[in-house]
Amino acid sequence: MARRVLWADDEIDLLRPHVLILEKQGYEVVGVTNGMDALERVRAESWDLVLLDEMMPGMTGLDTLREIKKVDPALPCVMVTKSESESLMDQAIGRQIDDYLTKPVNPSQIIAVCKRIIERQRLTGRNLSESYMQGLAQMGRTLAMGATWQDFLAMHQQLCAWELELDERPELGFGQTLADQRRECNHEFARLVDRHYLDWINGKDGPVLSPGVVRQVVVPLLREKRPVLFCVIDCMRMDHWMVLEKTLREKFRVRREVQVSILPSATPYSRNAIFAGMHPADIARAHPEMWERNMDDEGNTNRHERQFLDHQLRLNGIEFKPAHKYIKVIDLAEANDTLRKVDNLFNHQFVSMVWNFVDILAHSRNQNDIVREMVPDEAAYRSVVSAWFRHSALNQILEAFREKGYTIVITSDHGSVRVQRGARIYSDRDATRGLRWKLGRNLRLEDDRSGIFVDKPETWRLPHGKGSETMAFATEDQMFLYGNNYNHYLTQFKDSFQHGGVSMEEMILPVAVLEPR
Repeated sequence: MARRVLWADDEIDLLRPHVLILEKQGYEVVGVTNGMDALERVRAESWDLVLLDEMMPGMTGLDTLREIKKVDPALPCVMVTKSESESLMDQAIGRQIDDYLTKPVNPSQIIAVCKRIIERQRLTGRNLSESYMQGLAQMGRTLAMGATWQDFLAMHQQLCAWELELDERPELGFGQTLADQRRECNHEFARLVDRHYLDWINGKDGPVLSPGVVRQVVVPLLREKRPVLFCVIDCMRMDHWMVLEKTLREKFRVRREVQVSILPSATPYSRNAIFAGMHPADIARAHPEMWERNMDDEGNTNRHERQFLDHQLRLNGIEFKPAHKYIKVIDLAEANDTLRKVDNLFNHQFVSMVWNFVDILAHSRNQNDIVREMVPDEAAYRSVVSAWFRHSALNQILEAFREKGYTIVITSDHGSVRVQRGARIYSDRDATRGLRWKLGRNLRLEDDRSGIFVDKPETWRLPHGKGSETMAFATEDQMFLYGNNYNHYLTQFKDSFQHGGVSMEEMILPVAVLEPR
């Protein structure tokens, strides 16, 4: 089907040679001599592009542009003008012009602008499809040869980038292909974690883990005497960050690094590890009075983050006067209160914050059918997180810190994965309730392939509690369920976002350093 171009110019008859050349290129071109006729044709018919002469009698090109955008805001429009006035171009661009040409125009210019605007989506889609196929083939070869942890960090970010592109271009039809590739990567990632996690936590070659984030990223900035804001967004996945990064790059220079959450990839363990700079077993020994036993109550187990962080900074030879400021934001009232008082924070060289919105959204979706309908999948999850951030107090607070010259470090304590399959597990009644990880006595997996079993948690630098306790971590998109009412709970929790286990979505996380532009 020919692409349709509407060309409005009071000298359209003189442009007949240009029209003929466009028609030979496969475009259907309709000419009109004034803005009113152009507007009527836009109201009555469907067009792929409008070419507008700026100097037409009666309704000018700018006036016509304004009225066309009222009828069809998405219709591409190109201004053709004799004037190179900067103010005229500013007006045109401000009114959503897609491009402009300066008279006299030659046929090659017209063809180029038509291809750039009309064919852009088709050509971009074809290039993306080719890029996906080549990239997926390379991932397959990397997995077959035995992917390293560095490979998985790169592959996860590449998959996230492709998923964000497909959010904008679902018609390309690669959604299921990417989902299949992610599933294969997660299967191999779980095998890698099973083989090498002990090496990582014991200081052998491995990625930056939760306990190393502050020491390796924040402390060097503080030693340079920079003012720093350290922000942990609870449950923020890599793809969530990449959505936010698009907004922030307009005003910040962004350097994205990567950390890997410790296990369990759950707030009581991973976030305490970030703030304390220690693995959980070491925290329990160093701060027995602050390490709570009830691991199912996240609010109860993260009450001492400020104290943990102060202690970690002192161990690294850093102390502040006035003391560093710590803020935890768990609801809208606290967010707005923090924004109102933001000027008071600039008295401190170092400010740390925890924001809970993304985690609250995940829990709300799991418990509320209306929220689940609003957030049916990962693409919708990204969209909601993006909309929240653009209008959030956090976005305004980051802008305020930017204006004061702060370096900002943003990270997450863990991500989440959308669970699809059930895995039967058996334990005593006092085991923890999480679907992606369990701590308790007499744990047993019905199928060893459904998770990673740890018979001695202390070897994984986790507090062992009672001597007979063991741990298990679900892998890929599985969730642990007991045999009693198995099908009922499978139906209830299938398709929910959970955390605590072993997947790229839960464990491979951003550490972004933002410098003011």
